[in-house]
Amino acid sequence: MSESRKLVIAIDGPAGSGKSTIAARLARKLGYINLESGAMYRALALKAIEEQVLLDEPEALRNLAVSTAIQLEPADDGNRVLLDGRDVSQRIRQPDITLAASRVSVHPRVRQVLVARQRELGANGGVVMEGRDIGTAVFPNAEVKIFLDADPSIRAERRLLQNASQSPEEAQRVQAEIAARDQRDRMRTASPLVPAPDAVVLDTTRMNIDEVVEAVDRVVREKLAAASLS
Repeated sequence: MSESRKLVIAIDGPAGSGKSTIAARLARKLGYINLESGAMYRALALKAIEEQVLLDEPEALRNLAVSTAIQLEPADDGNRVLLDGRDVSQRIRQPDITLAASRVSVHPRVRQVLVARQRELGANGGVVMEGRDIGTAVFPNAEVKIFLDADPSIRAERRLLQNASQSPEEAQRVQAEIAARDQRDRMRTASPLVPAPDAVVLDTTRMNIDEVVEAVDRVVREKLAAASLS
């Protein structure tokens, strides 16, 4: 990998498509920074809950975002997320924060603040950034755009494995949450969840993590090879 050529790699996809895991592994493989946009919305949602800011009040949430410091620090097992200097890496993965983040992220004025920060973090390239609108809204000029998708039932199974739960009740709850999240993400007016026109779409339903990482890495190397010839 040439050190002189640092790309912006955008990985988008719905909940449970594997984008967080793939982005983290790909970033380690390439020696890039992993910018996890979802963690930023989760952190803001946590602060809104703690500060008792209503999740359907866009102006209050925007003001909260402006005054909030969210840092992502690379770690061996993924990003360490700091909210105003406090480590909230584990807390923001809890189901209540996942649900709250999906409500916070629909507000255009909130997204405007966080997208500006995300662009600053990725301005110099050498980043793998995952989310739901990275290739369409955050970095529309990214050199590599990947859209990961998978059957909703498979995505629910993956979430259950992440949560170390096998109960039928939990499975039903997770499936319902994913269906609701898909609906919100695809139908929202601000940066709806759609593949960028120039994105490479990968259906990961029948692929394991190693196969997906290899497929994405292959796309990256093809882009690098093409760039070196231009």
